Amino acid sequence: MKRTKASLRKKSAGKVKVKAAAGKKAAAPKAAAKKAASVDPITIEIVGNGLRSIADETFIALMKSAYSTNIKERKDHSTAICDASGRLIAQAEASLPVHIASMTGLMKHLLADYAGKINKGDIFIANDPHVAGGTHLPDINMAIPVFHEDKLVAFMCNIAHHADVGGMFPGSMAGGMAEIYQEGLRVPVIKLFSKGELNDDILKLILLNVRVPQERRGDYFAQVAACRLGERRLVELFEAYQTGPMLKIFDEIVHRTRKRMQAAIERIPDGTYTFEDVMDDDGLGTTNIPVKVHIEVRGSAIKVDFKGTARQVKGNINTTLNATQAAVCYTLKSLLDPEIPNNQGMLDAVELVAESGTLVSSVFPAPVAARANTCQRIVDVVVGALASALPLVAVGAANGANTTAVFAGIDPRSGQSYVYLETLGGGFGGRASKDGTDGVQVHITNTSNLPVEAIETEYPLLVESYSLVEDSGGAGKFRGGMGLRRVIRPIGHDCTFNGALERAVNRPWGIFGGGPGAVGRFMLIGPSDETLLAAKPSGVTVTAGEKLMIESPGAGGYGNASERSAELVEQDRSSGKFSATFLAQNYPAMVQLPKAS
Repeated sequence: MKRTKASLRKKSAGKVKVKAAAGKKAAAPKAAAKKAASVDPITIEIVGNGLRSIADETFIALMKSAYSTNIKERKDHSTAICDASGRLIAQAEASLPVHIASMTGLMKHLLADYAGKINKGDIFIANDPHVAGGTHLPDINMAIPVFHEDKLVAFMCNIAHHADVGGMFPGSMAGGMAEIYQEGLRVPVIKLFSKGELNDDILKLILLNVRVPQERRGDYFAQVAACRLGERRLVELFEAYQTGPMLKIFDEIVHRTRKRMQAAIERIPDGTYTFEDVMDDDGLGTTNIPVKVHIEVRGSAIKVDFKGTARQVKGNINTTLNATQAAVCYTLKSLLDPEIPNNQGMLDAVELVAESGTLVSSVFPAPVAARANTCQRIVDVVVGALASALPLVAVGAANGANTTAVFAGIDPRSGQSYVYLETLGGGFGGRASKDGTDGVQVHITNTSNLPVEAIETEYPLLVESYSLVEDSGGAGKFRGGMGLRRVIRPIGHDCTFNGALERAVNRPWGIFGGGPGAVGRFMLIGPSDETLLAAKPSGVTVTAGEKLMIESPGAGGYGNASERSAELVEQDRSSGKFSATFLAQNYPAMVQLPKAS
């Protein structure tokens, strides 16, 4: 059987290279196709749809069973199916692109650590980025092995972002953490269930180290239920088609996806493409941190090299290599063929080079809680590099952040602790044919914005306003999307606020002459004064008489503003989203400020 992992190779210069393996492995796709020849195309398509249906069903089951608003309302979770060798075979449609990294990372360590010790009824759990293939600690991975006729044939996997996993600050996501130990409880690959029996001591240990343990327990068992549902569905599918044909179909699914991805890559003109951008700061004093990419395209081969990117930093915006791989592959899929399935074939078609110990390939004990912000910048630089080659699908820089807000305290209604965590959407970049979308999650974090009703029902918080940020979308032939504003006040108690924000200094850039979007900010508003907070604040006290304003960044526009139609400018004016001053400054040929009397 074809081995599935992209290989990790240490280069003489300390680089790590991720690509389809050479030599014997390189011939595996052709061999896989030959093996699958006895399975007709219609059956392959039916089974492929069945696998995706199982992933989708378990995604919904996890969502409907979860306790926390971050999962049951915001859908910050993913589900997937891997084969017995760890290849990703299918991922739920609504899954987060960044989670593809954690699932493949988990399988690598699970198979290495438990070779020959995997039993029916086991459920594995892990989260650590450095020893268990995770990307940050709040994302808890689970996997259950699937057996058919006493043969290990697959794994049903899921991942959910828990609102707290312990550590220095509630929510486990704040700035100001300088090593992985401070970010929360680290879990290597271990068995939460062994042959169907709960390892209660392990669960007790985990729950002792988190805030709001009852909510965490509910979310853990929602993941367990989703694992077991997926196991049952997969066994049913194997019963219907039998092990031999099913494993051949797995091979063919991966083979077809790789060939489709390579065909898409061939549409990029051969050449070398470069781009660079910066992260605002790491929350601990380092600013304007460079992220650079060099992309080489030769036929169906593509190499994405991050040479020149900064070394890993003290603050927690570092990413692991598998998270970088997920961001790169997501971006290429989005630009080249959005309908390509998320599976191992897509990953194997892309060669990734990153020096170990850098911002985008960090090593122990690097903190990584806010890694999604850097993944968003990785998306930006890959889009920026390929924009000239793919102008009709390139977009202006999106909000470039995973704007995190965490409120925590004691609920005066119950006397119990609470942790409200959310990442807010912002602007999506202007496109070749239309404006960017306002107030949405972008790129690798396609979660929902939490409804006001859910916040006010479940937490002792009042949302005083929820709106778009005026003038935040960059001007252009097609403007960038707008950021979000939320103003939240604790009711009858003091609480603590922690946050993480990017694009608070460096604006999201426009493309092909488009203007930049507005930056984001956190503001503490008292009865008589306002205080601008740092972009990555931690431990901020918000009293019952104060409120916290969150503004997420907008996005860059596409094309020169002088080319915007009068009709669209009028829509901007009549919608109230843009001020008369903004419109007159950016579209002077169509708008004039009224003369002073």
